[in-house]
Amino acid sequence: MRSKRAPGTCAQQMRRVLGGKVERIGRRADRTYVRCLRSAPACDAPVLLRLGPTRLERSGARAGRTLTLSVDTLQFLLFLFIQQLNRVSLRTSLIGEEWPSPRGRCPSSPDRDVKTSSHNKNWDDQAHLSFLQTHLGEMLQLLLTPDQLSASGQAQRDCQVSLEAVRSLDLLLEGALCPGKPPLPLHRLLSRGPLQTQAGYSPLGRSFPLHQLLSCLQRRLTLNPFGITACLRSGKKLAWAQQVEGSMKRARIARNTHAAPAGSKMVVMSQVFKQTLAKASDKLTGANVKIHRCSAAFIYLLSPLRSVTLDKCRDSTVVLGPVETSVHVHSCHNVRLVCVARRVTVGSSSRCTIHALTPTWPLLLPGNTDITLAPFHTFYPSLEDHMASVGLAVVPSVWDRPLLLGTEGVIQQSDGCCYRLLPPSQFHMMAVPFQMEGDTCEVPGGLPPPYQAAVVEKQKRIQSWQRTVMEARLSKEQKKLFQDLVEVRFHQWLLASGNRQELDSLAPPTPADPRAEEGDSAHTA
Repeated sequence: MRSKRAPGTCAQQMRRVLGGKVERIGRRADRTYVRCLRSAPACDAPVLLRLGPTRLERSGARAGRTLTLSVDTLQFLLFLFIQQLNRVSLRTSLIGEEWPSPRGRCPSSPDRDVKTSSHNKNWDDQAHLSFLQTHLGEMLQLLLTPDQLSASGQAQRDCQVSLEAVRSLDLLLEGALCPGKPPLPLHRLLSRGPLQTQAGYSPLGRSFPLHQLLSCLQRRLTLNPFGITACLRSGKKLAWAQQVEGSMKRARIARNTHAAPAGSKMVVMSQVFKQTLAKASDKLTGANVKIHRCSAAFIYLLSPLRSVTLDKCRDSTVVLGPVETSVHVHSCHNVRLVCVARRVTVGSSSRCTIHALTPTWPLLLPGNTDITLAPFHTFYPSLEDHMASVGLAVVPSVWDRPLLLGTEGVIQQSDGCCYRLLPPSQFHMMAVPFQMEGDTCEVPGGLPPPYQAAVVEKQKRIQSWQRTVMEARLSKEQKKLFQDLVEVRFHQWLLASGNRQELDSLAPPTPADPRAEEGDSAHTA
């Protein structure tokens, strides 16, 4: 049973706990946490390209020194603290508020769809709000200086939180002075008019009284108006060029990209079943995409994206444009993911294949089985332009050097390894079957030599087969009989492999289709 922490939480003890966690997880995991935090704030693509991992690592190697990364210490403490959001509570499980309770799995309120989509706490805006309301006092105490703590580590009376320390909360909180105004970081919000007075800001000390600041913030905390809940309830529908009637009854696809500010744009796709969804549109550019409970689906999102989450998807293929921050795969089965992304994370998933071009170690979290890692193996005409727009380069690519994380830190690969690298003999190229404009005509950066050699060998076998057919000198009737036989075997293979459905759904839409949106790219090549 998880114990409740008293309001006067010991900040020094919390710092020691968080510091001890960093020491246990190891250097590679520590650097991963730092890189994850560094990618959270928005950054211009030219800066990301100029200061990317390749240049940093090369300069560090030339200088003969270990490369160091730095982040704001207080923000790092807060970042580690909020990882508690996903900690399972035995008490709430027993009373039906958290997995694995049957009550938690079967919502019966009018908002059933929202609750079902948000059952994962990472998707649940109400869980985020409750966590902040419960733990905001502890977070503020982490921002205090050591001289403001008593010998027992308790916050002293009338202690002050400096304005510089409050800036660290920008990682978690932002707001607007009134509806319709653009959101501002917390420290800028607290420097404006009435809020500055209500929070007790002292211009002389450039600080806020701890308890007055806490009270001010708690009174004004509210659900994210650009979160998943709001997007599902009031967002616009996202249409695409081909939709098969009868298969979309359960699907919910919504977006808030018409109203949300940069960084908060969201697209939610839930319960897409036996559909091919293809989209290359400004409506997707810079969006945070949530793909939930999709089954037997083929999803192509060929625009530069901010982040992507796949949750509880099965038997599906997902091809993504370049992802600025991270792609997270959670509780998926038999999913093939093809992406260029700054970071790829997989947890609690099975029989998934990840074709990735990524400059950071793929993170394999607990609960994975039979994960296959493979090199990125496709392209579309505007891919390299999209990569430049989000600050991603072709090197380095460390798709084959995953980091296995457990509850106590890094796991050695020999300890029940949950993944494998795709053997070159099983490797095949993938074609994106849509016509688009652009200059990219090959896989950015090329293929690793063993996989390139496997592709060349397959091409040689095809050429050898074609020569054999030509040299057989078949008559016209024999050629037709042979062609019919090959087509029959090919269609048998399509049905047996499940690829028939994908090809059938790629038929181009009729010009009069009112559901096709301007800017879609969904035409068979």
